[in-house]
Amino acid sequence: MNTGIVVPNGGPWPVAPYDPSAGQLGRGQRNYSATNILDFATLLRIVRHWRWLILAAVGVGLCAAIVISLLMRPTYRAWVTLEANPPTFEVTDDKDSERKPSGGSTFDFVSTQVGLLQSRSVAERAAQELNLANNAEIVPQGAAASERLKIATGVVSQNLKVVPPQQGELIRFSFDSTSPQLAATVANAVADSFIDTAIQRRYESSAYARNFLERQISKTRGDLERSERALVAYAQRQGIITTGGSDSQSGSDTTSLQGESLVKINQALADATARRVAAEGAYRQSLATGPTMEVTQSTQVLQQQLAQLQAEYQQKRTLMKPDHPEMAGLRSQIEELQRQIAKERARVSSGRSNSLLADYRAALSAENALRARVAQLKGDVLDLRGRSIQYTILQREVDTNRALYDALLQRYKQIGVAGGIGVSPVSVVDRATPPDFPFKPNLLLNILLGVGFGLLAGLAGAIGLEFINDTIKSREDVRKKLALPCLGAVPRTPGKAFVDTVRDPGSPVSEAYSAVVTALRFSTEEGMPKVLLLTSTRSGEGKSSSALALAQNFARRGKSVLLVDGDLRKPAFKAQDDDAGLSKLLTTDDSVDRHVVETQHPGLWLLPSGPVPPNPADLLSTGRIRSVIAEAGERFEMVLIDGPPMLGLADAALLSAAAGAVIFVVESGKTRTRGAIEALNRLEATGTHILGALLTKASEGGGSYGYGHYGYGYGYGRGKLKHTEFLMIPRPDDEPPGAGASQGAGA
Repeated sequence: MNTGIVVPNGGPWPVAPYDPSAGQLGRGQRNYSATNILDFATLLRIVRHWRWLILAAVGVGLCAAIVISLLMRPTYRAWVTLEANPPTFEVTDDKDSERKPSGGSTFDFVSTQVGLLQSRSVAERAAQELNLANNAEIVPQGAAASERLKIATGVVSQNLKVVPPQQGELIRFSFDSTSPQLAATVANAVADSFIDTAIQRRYESSAYARNFLERQISKTRGDLERSERALVAYAQRQGIITTGGSDSQSGSDTTSLQGESLVKINQALADATARRVAAEGAYRQSLATGPTMEVTQSTQVLQQQLAQLQAEYQQKRTLMKPDHPEMAGLRSQIEELQRQIAKERARVSSGRSNSLLADYRAALSAENALRARVAQLKGDVLDLRGRSIQYTILQREVDTNRALYDALLQRYKQIGVAGGIGVSPVSVVDRATPPDFPFKPNLLLNILLGVGFGLLAGLAGAIGLEFINDTIKSREDVRKKLALPCLGAVPRTPGKAFVDTVRDPGSPVSEAYSAVVTALRFSTEEGMPKVLLLTSTRSGEGKSSSALALAQNFARRGKSVLLVDGDLRKPAFKAQDDDAGLSKLLTTDDSVDRHVVETQHPGLWLLPSGPVPPNPADLLSTGRIRSVIAEAGERFEMVLIDGPPMLGLADAALLSAAAGAVIFVVESGKTRTRGAIEALNRLEATGTHILGALLTKASEGGGSYGYGHYGYGYGYGRGKLKHTEFLMIPRPDDEPPGAGASQGAGA
């Protein structure tokens, strides 16, 4: 199995064994897609290559920004700061209660105020207040007054910039004008107009409510009057008399005259019953108890005299006998006093009992009379209750109409003129002042924008040109676009002949081909292929020069190398004997040794193309080419075939099928991707092994490649050979991989 090779930065790096399905697309299925080629490395290469175009675009953008900034008229911006005051309500009825928004969120309220600030009515009011319609600097004076006002309103609206707050309740807006004084004046006028418009809008809404309430109050007043007249008429017909008081509108029995009398008489009955019970208790107690205080007080003097006589009698008894006349006189006095006390006690007790009995009988009589009156009034009240049902219904209607009337009247007072004006939803925090510096043009910002747009335009143009010029330019392009390993990149050498560059082993070109030779050692499992065909998409891509350089490199390494000029149509190498060459071998049975010429380089031989045949494809389609290549492979250690280009010719396909291993040469910046893919598809159709691609005329750094021109089959000059000479025939359409046409002595 063969192996592929990837050579980044000019150095050989072995990779996994070659697999057409992995390293390349399948035979005849190689399709290029431009969707995955704009990576960072490619972008850097594009920027480096088109740097002057990008710098020119940046310069144009910079100049345009400066010119525009100088030509622009200065514009001034004046700022005003407003504070939104959302309407609030009391959470409780206390004076120190918390106040909260009346409805919705504060953010919604502020957003609404921002929208109202940008309304046409506010701009029109400000234009009218400042008489901007007659300002010639703002509005042309040739139009009608209404049209001028409309234009002035549009100018205010267009130059008004409102900044909605992200948090909080502060709203900032600005006005732009070419005059700083006018900018501040209009900004302040817009703020005042916005506040006046809000107040007027609230007043108009309250005026509508007042008109509505006036109509409702008038209607309710009529209903109240009709219900009151009906209530009075019914009371007169039924003889219902109500009394005032806290229950006058409650519909109870006590509101009527009979009910009130019943209440009072019932209270008097309760008092009479209490008096009767007290009198009866006192009378019965007087009968059951002994002497009372009244009796004691009426006989107190007699009791004292009796006590003195009894004391005297006891004192004299110790001295006198009971029969003594003085003692008998004392006893008679004592007995007389006792009789008087008993008589007085009886008299007082009898008078008190009679008095209590009289009080009892009077209280009982009063109680019975009041009880009879209460019974009479109960009947009257019950009769009145039945007749007062309709009265209560009428009274309730009167109360309802009165309450409705009072509520409407109170609401009408609340939305009066003072209530309609109220507190403005927005107040001014900072008024506008004339700005000191213009807002536009901002020279630094314009320069940055100009440079930025120029850079973007330059990048876009560079990328567009890069994709329009769809060519292979770098190693990455070889790997990504062609799906081939890059065996090496041969740098450009401006101003120096290619032959001299290759002759110097330390030159960049010689080093690049040495890297290719090293990479070929790892291109297959068996090592370096013995037979190699070099071909390209079109003529002039440097395959002949690369074939010579590789042949010389192999020869310097001690190998016997045969360089075969396989282009039978436009040969690049020519010996002095025109009869010897590949075309003669294909038409005869001569051996290869008879047509091989030795060069001045030890180990390097040349098999020229020979006479140009009329039908090269017919000669190559025979089996003779395989036998010639096989014989050359037995005779030499390396066989390098400089083949014709692929597109438009069948020769390269026939040679690649015979050689078996192909190096595909690509000119950096010249070979188009689709043409190269088409050529590779044709090569893969022959079953040959494409070892990789060789990129010619690349930059030495391998980054951004320059573009030179070298033609197909460009001659290197005449060389002095050991036994014969061969020449590289220069043609105008071919040039060696190093820049500049050169013609040197033999290789």
